[in-house]
Amino acid sequence: MQRALDITRSRFADWYQAVVRDADMAETSPVRGAMVIKPWGYGVWEQIQQELDRRIKATGHENCYFPIFIPLSFIAKEADHVEGFAKEMAVVTHHRLKNIDGKLQPDPDAKLEEPLVVRPTSETIIGDAFSRWIKSHRDLPLLINQWANVVRWEMRPRLFLRTTEFLWQEGHTAHASAQDAEAETMRMLEVYRSFSEDYLAMPVIAGEKPENERFPGAVATYSIEAMMQDGKALQAGTSHFLGTHFAEAQGIKFQDEAGGVSLCNTTSWGVSTRLIGGVIMTHGDDDGLRLPPAIAPRQIVVVPMLRDKPEDAEVLKYCEDLVAALGQLSAFGQKLRVLLDTKKIKSAEKRWNWVRRGAPIIIEVGPRDAAGGNITYMRRDQLRDGDKVKSLAVGRQEFVEEKAVQLLVEIQAGLYADARHRLDSNIKTGVTDWAGVEEYFSGDEDAFKGWLKVSWAKPGGAELEAVETKLKTLKLTIRNAPLQQPAAFAPCLFTGAPGVEEILIGRAY
Repeated sequence: MQRALDITRSRFADWYQAVVRDADMAETSPVRGAMVIKPWGYGVWEQIQQELDRRIKATGHENCYFPIFIPLSFIAKEADHVEGFAKEMAVVTHHRLKNIDGKLQPDPDAKLEEPLVVRPTSETIIGDAFSRWIKSHRDLPLLINQWANVVRWEMRPRLFLRTTEFLWQEGHTAHASAQDAEAETMRMLEVYRSFSEDYLAMPVIAGEKPENERFPGAVATYSIEAMMQDGKALQAGTSHFLGTHFAEAQGIKFQDEAGGVSLCNTTSWGVSTRLIGGVIMTHGDDDGLRLPPAIAPRQIVVVPMLRDKPEDAEVLKYCEDLVAALGQLSAFGQKLRVLLDTKKIKSAEKRWNWVRRGAPIIIEVGPRDAAGGNITYMRRDQLRDGDKVKSLAVGRQEFVEEKAVQLLVEIQAGLYADARHRLDSNIKTGVTDWAGVEEYFSGDEDAFKGWLKVSWAKPGGAELEAVETKLKTLKLTIRNAPLQQPAAFAPCLFTGAPGVEEILIGRAY
């Protein structure tokens, strides 16, 4: 049986790398840990960016941009923040190079008075701006967002999932009260949840992170967690309630309505190009990538079957008219993104290329189709009937007027339904002791394991450290405490104390 890839999901880590490579998404760069995002991969990011940007602006936020370089003193103002990011920071110490003894190196005379940190996140430099911009309660709430790159030195890189430099958006807001800031934190968490499920077709569970998994300096951190096809969790987005910690460190104050001076409560939240890795591992199959139509750079690809014969001109004209007609249709709030592939390579090679890339609908048109007013198409989500590639013939008019948009909507919904079933059916409950955890996660670490939902007493300090150490023996982490909680709880699995909430535990990226 011919496959588009030379590896299957049974070797999931290798399969993932093969999909990224063969779908032409990205490649490693000469800079260790960094990646080159190729046009097809960046096209996916553009679709993510455009839709999420629309949703962020719809909640009242405005875009801006801050420098990539942050003075070290800014980072140092918030103790938890510097401790949390210290091992990941890239630092600029000189502003010039010099040829010394035939070797290009930092000029000793060009050392900066204060080192600059390459942006790992922007709370501190944006907080400095907030301290100047905010004077009165009338200036609140202040709601901004920026699309940027960040650098966090990564020791074990994996394309899209963990890279030294990656792309993201980061929102930052300031509010008059803790209640307003907490509401903003949850509002943006819901934006991420709905975006992931409605647009990426990637179901998630929203919840609060435990104390040991909070963003450095945050009062509370919330996440959306997605289940990949190997059962591992992917943290797909986070939203942080920062309280007054950063406001105190950066002097973000306002005159309240009574004339007094108060500290602002702030939030931050973000998602990154990691979402692309999540889409690959949620929807891909043994033939490569399967893209949800909402984020596919090309939703329909038309491949003319050319044979260097006189009728090729007729086939091309037929295809051009088809693409023009399809391009007038709309789905997911936009005109259809349709491509006529006229590259001078064999038609079969084109087909497999688009299969690997995950184009939702691939149309092939030969002389007989053109003469008879028909097309032959393949749905990428239902590529095979057993071992055989499945193609369907239909009249061109029927496809344009009835099927094209309907199929894209069906593919989007079908991918979500499959992923939703995987998530819902692989969260195990009823485990009440550590022996049950060990039994569930025993055996081959690469074998599929879902998540456990267990009760705990929300310990802190040394007790929480003991829990974390115990989980690490099985390479497990607490993912989050889902927002939806039962009315009563079993005793804490870890301490035996009365339970106060349920948490999800599992292996993760």
